[in-house]
Amino acid sequence: MKLDLEGRIALVTGSSQGIGAAIAAGLARAGAMVGVNGRDAERLDKGIEQLRAEVPDGRFVAIAADVATEEGAVRAVDALPTADILVNNLGVFEPRPALEITDDEWRRYFEINVLAAVRLTRAYLPRMMARSWGRVLYIASDSAVVIPPEMIHYGMTKTALLAVSRGFAKEAAGSGVTVNCVIAGPTHTEGVEEFVRELVGADLPWDEAQGLFMRDHRPQSLLRRLIEPEEIAHLVVYLSSPLASATTGGALRADGGYVDSVLP
Repeated sequence: MKLDLEGRIALVTGSSQGIGAAIAAGLARAGAMVGVNGRDAERLDKGIEQLRAEVPDGRFVAIAADVATEEGAVRAVDALPTADILVNNLGVFEPRPALEITDDEWRRYFEINVLAAVRLTRAYLPRMMARSWGRVLYIASDSAVVIPPEMIHYGMTKTALLAVSRGFAKEAAGSGVTVNCVIAGPTHTEGVEEFVRELVGADLPWDEAQGLFMRDHRPQSLLRRLIEPEEIAHLVVYLSSPLASATTGGALRADGGYVDSVLP
């Protein structure tokens, strides 16, 4: 299949590293110009430098903005007024005992993981609909369906994204714009490595630590390993392409079989 995104403009939030960077690279390989977003300008510059080394002919634009704030969202839209593809990837996670999660933490997780995506969708979706073409994607998680007891505040936000995605897909019905959610399974990123070591021990060799984590904390995985960010990106690039024109309102899984259900 030829996933041709030549001439398209994409914005990927939280894309200076991890899954977001892998998605940015994948979209650029398919021909899109990609707005790479992060709130730390220095880290963002390093991220784009790595992306250009990985995709030498890729076209990347730095969007330095904290899109979890109203001001940052406006700054991002001002910097990239047109986007054919919006990938709402920004998210934070951290283990916390359920009864110790404060009101401020609940609000912070909702602001970053959900409301940031809502604001940008509100900004870009009408413009896509006016052009009769566009792709809006939300990066959710297996935690949306299998709420992790060690971070229910994170799980709540990912469940919310499933509802947000389905609702905006209905808003875009018949417009030529598709809206979908990608349910990512346990994925190998720098932040997840730190999380794994917090749970199973900081001094273990990585392969052993990963094996223990999957066995003790994510035993539902059929892959029995962490997913690589590029494996999530492959699905995102497909859903961003013209070939996915009949897929909208969906929650599509790249979870390694983690969710024990045939749907979503």
